[in-house]
Amino acid sequence: MAEAKDISRDKVIIRTSVIGIVANAFLAGFKAVIGLLSNSIAIVLDAVNNLSDAASSIITIVGTKLAGKPADRKHPFGHGRVEYLTALVISVIVLYAGVTSFTESIKKIITPKTPDYSAASMVIIGAAVLVKIVLGRYVKGVGEKVNSDSLINSGTDAMLDSVISASTLAAAIIYITTDISLEAWLGAVISLVIIKSGIDMLRETISQLLGERVDADLARAIKKTVNGFPDVLGVYDLILHNYGPDNYSGSLHIEIPDTYSADRIDVLNRAISMAVFREHGVILTAIGVYSMNTKSELAKKVKDDVAKIVFSHENVLQLHGFHLDEEIKNIRFDIIISFDEPDREALYEHIRSDINEAYPDYTLEMVLDTDFTES
Repeated sequence: MAEAKDISRDKVIIRTSVIGIVANAFLAGFKAVIGLLSNSIAIVLDAVNNLSDAASSIITIVGTKLAGKPADRKHPFGHGRVEYLTALVISVIVLYAGVTSFTESIKKIITPKTPDYSAASMVIIGAAVLVKIVLGRYVKGVGEKVNSDSLINSGTDAMLDSVISASTLAAAIIYITTDISLEAWLGAVISLVIIKSGIDMLRETISQLLGERVDADLARAIKKTVNGFPDVLGVYDLILHNYGPDNYSGSLHIEIPDTYSADRIDVLNRAISMAVFREHGVILTAIGVYSMNTKSELAKKVKDDVAKIVFSHENVLQLHGFHLDEEIKNIRFDIIISFDEPDREALYEHIRSDINEAYPDYTLEMVLDTDFTES
């Protein structure tokens, strides 16, 4: 079922990209002819920008095809991250187009040429504005629907193009009515807008390649599913690894009563893995277990005491996995300290010292954990 969903998603991305290629190729051709005939640097740069959009769509198709390759020995998690590389290449193309356009505009400012607009050129530019608005909204909307950064970047760029074309049209109207040519200056402004757009896209894509915090809604939904199982007393340490858009694998810990046998734990783990994959499309590669004391009143008292000590300190977000072993006098649990804490290690040592002072006869195993999913 997941494979069929992936195939359908790839078809949508490719179909949308082909529409973008055809539309941008026609626009680029018309604008190039008009720009050369009217001696307008702004229109010519707009045509070049349309060509870069067409190239971006081609790259999106190639990237989607490569990302859809099945897993192999060298890449056992598949090739889904190729889509991020595709988005990166598109960002670089947009940035390069902006820098090139800016260079040409500066040359025209230094050695200006008088444009010569016709009624036909004005009509075509106006039509181009409408086409790019419709195309941009369509491509970006599809990109958001199928979670494709490449399409989202292309759609955003197309919406930006509509503003650029509208600016070109405005400059033409100003020249016709006032005989003041803003061509070269407009080209420079357009170029700077393109450069900023390219930098923003590049920054976003690099952030995704480095590895971002997983969407909090997805994390909460997975935890809710797992918490729905009988005797699961808590869900912690959820870690999700992204191997392409909507392609996750990960692990988590569950807290269960200390009366569970290994066989019963195995049955529960398998049921949880199947439910998480069925409902969220996430493959759980491991489910760890925290054992909760259920037969000791002393354990409950110690846990309450330890919790008071831990949460008396600011920036402590969570305490979980608590277990008291009376026989060997051992206390173990994990704590999560916020990244807002200036020195997490120092706070950890302070908490450890406070608990050792309260329970000097016990061995303390306190792990400084990290919350990878929620802010």
